[in-house]
Amino acid sequence: MPDGTALNGRKKRPQGLDTKAVSCAAISLDEGCRVGLDGMSTTLADNDALQPSVAAFTTFSPVEKPTNVAQVRQLSPFRYPGGKTWLVPEVKKWLKSQHGEGAIFIEPFAGGAMAGLTTAAEGLCKQVVLGEIDEDVAAVWHVIFHVPRSDVDWLCRQIRAFEVNLTKVKEVLDTHPSSLRTRAFRTIVKNRVQRGGIMAAGAGLVKEGEAGKGLRSRWYPDTLAKRIEALFQLRGKITFEKKDAFEMIRVFAQNPNARFFVDPPYTAGGKRAGSRLYNHNDVDHEALFGLLATVQGAVMLTYDDAPEVRSMAARHGFHVEAIPMKNTHHEVIRELLIFKPATGEDALVPNQAPTTIAALVTSIQTAA
Repeated sequence: MPDGTALNGRKKRPQGLDTKAVSCAAISLDEGCRVGLDGMSTTLADNDALQPSVAAFTTFSPVEKPTNVAQVRQLSPFRYPGGKTWLVPEVKKWLKSQHGEGAIFIEPFAGGAMAGLTTAAEGLCKQVVLGEIDEDVAAVWHVIFHVPRSDVDWLCRQIRAFEVNLTKVKEVLDTHPSSLRTRAFRTIVKNRVQRGGIMAAGAGLVKEGEAGKGLRSRWYPDTLAKRIEALFQLRGKITFEKKDAFEMIRVFAQNPNARFFVDPPYTAGGKRAGSRLYNHNDVDHEALFGLLATVQGAVMLTYDDAPEVRSMAARHGFHVEAIPMKNTHHEVIRELLIFKPATGEDALVPNQAPTTIAALVTSIQTAA
């Protein structure tokens, strides 16, 4: 039986952790440690108070080597700078640890949306909500998920028939789209022929390209059309809206059954990559962490490994893991995965997929 001095020492330790911005929600254990912790629990000063913290632990095993992206199923029509194909296995692992099958997956900085598309295609959550503020990128997702089938068929025909040469490419890029579907086609062409898939102002065209194929090196018309046709079949599982990321997070902030995957432009800590790669790159990262700290659902963020990011995570009680990945120069670097567990009771999720975020929220409220 612990004596009084030992008990007092144990009660002070959490207070010491609080002063260092470490909370119970910020602690992660490898699954192998859980048995040992459970066995020790009877000797702790306040076993009842421990249980919510034990339930909040995230099961996450360290990753020793980068994901081989060639082994990840490609679903997106975009080749997106900063895309998260390499992270798909970790997103899947996270969702399974969070019992995501009946949850709503929220991707407010969708971009190429590999995480959300994979979640929908593999049934990892009941509903997927994608948000993107860039008008060009939004046009592609809106056509795939919300316009008549005839427009989707038109887009696929245009892709299959397009002859890639400098004259034709410039002709498409210089047009002012008169409809959503023509904007979507121009966006896909731009994404595929500009260097690195960068669509921000000032991005240049591919020159040498893959195997010296120049502009044609990343243009796979039949593959692109088949991906779009396959995504069309997921309409019942995916909702898209052109929406500011902060607004989308607030819509679902009080839903404990939401699973937020947040991959903002990397502009925190003086990083410049995000400002160079994206048209919409002005993000208040401190405010983003502050908002996500208040949501009831589980959160997974991705960031460059920077001291400023680690500091923000600590201030808001998030847990941080470094994970290896390969950059465009095939160098192994580390990015950060940042977690917060869900809180509160499970929310009900509607059986029928709504066509707008507003309808989705209304149906959840009605079900509750």
